[in-house]
Amino acid sequence: MPKSAAVLSKASRSICTPMSELERQIARFVEEMKRNNASPHTVMAYQSDLRQFLEYFSPPGAEPPALAQFDILKIREWLADMYDQKLSTISIRRKLAAVRVFFRFLVREGLASINPARVVRTPKASKTLPQVMTAEQTNALVEGVAAGKLERPFPARDLAIFELLYGCGLRVSELVGLNLDDIDRAECWLRVRGKGRKERQVPFGTKAAAALERYLGERLSREDAIFLNHRGDRLTDRGVRGIIKLYASLIAGDSSIHPHSFRHAFATHMLADGADLRAIQELLGHARLSTTQKYTQVSLTDLMAVYDRSHPKA
Repeated sequence: MPKSAAVLSKASRSICTPMSELERQIARFVEEMKRNNASPHTVMAYQSDLRQFLEYFSPPGAEPPALAQFDILKIREWLADMYDQKLSTISIRRKLAAVRVFFRFLVREGLASINPARVVRTPKASKTLPQVMTAEQTNALVEGVAAGKLERPFPARDLAIFELLYGCGLRVSELVGLNLDDIDRAECWLRVRGKGRKERQVPFGTKAAAALERYLGERLSREDAIFLNHRGDRLTDRGVRGIIKLYASLIAGDSSIHPHSFRHAFATHMLADGADLRAIQELLGHARLSTTQKYTQVSLTDLMAVYDRSHPKA
């Protein structure tokens, strides 16, 4: 059989292969997430984790177990395989959380009697402190972007991205999700949609305001999104990551800097300058104060480093 015919035959068989019950219910679950206005980033993450879950229980030539056959032992077997693959604890925790939510959906739909993932112990993640740029490093990078020394097609847009990430402590998904009607240009407030579509109001300072005004004055599009790519469509979080990495590599010589680095810097620098922890929690959109408290540890670590360097009795 010619190679092209063989490929066509294989494609035809794959098209005709019926979906398993597990695959069908994962597809239904993902569609429900979309109907409930989950963020595209969240939907993509759940879809990826559940696809890997499906693949593990769908070895070549075999059907995955029926929904009623999933129990604690099967979930533990799947967890053990992830440990064997040497996945990070953070990745394992995320994938287990996705499967828990999926089985909760199945129980609610009457397709499963129990949620076997709910009673499996979540692996403990080591408490690592985020790497945080100093105020001097952060300002030098942002000022380097403002200097416009790099030949870039949209320098005003790029500067506005940096100013809002650092000036407001936004997540990258929150930044790319901003629309024109989310800006109060007179009062310098942003309406931000965070995790779970929760809205919060975040102020922005004079430098961010100036960068926004310059960018919006040049921006010619009817698109609702504030930040656009070269095609005039909404800029994606991947696009922002690429922009940050480019500038960080060429200006700071550090390709490890990413959008969340500015969120860490925002919280740590505000805390170091005396901002109230509760206020920082509100600005960051953290549901729990304990999430914000990790920045106190970063500040204490920095303080101890200064002490060790400076005190004669250290």
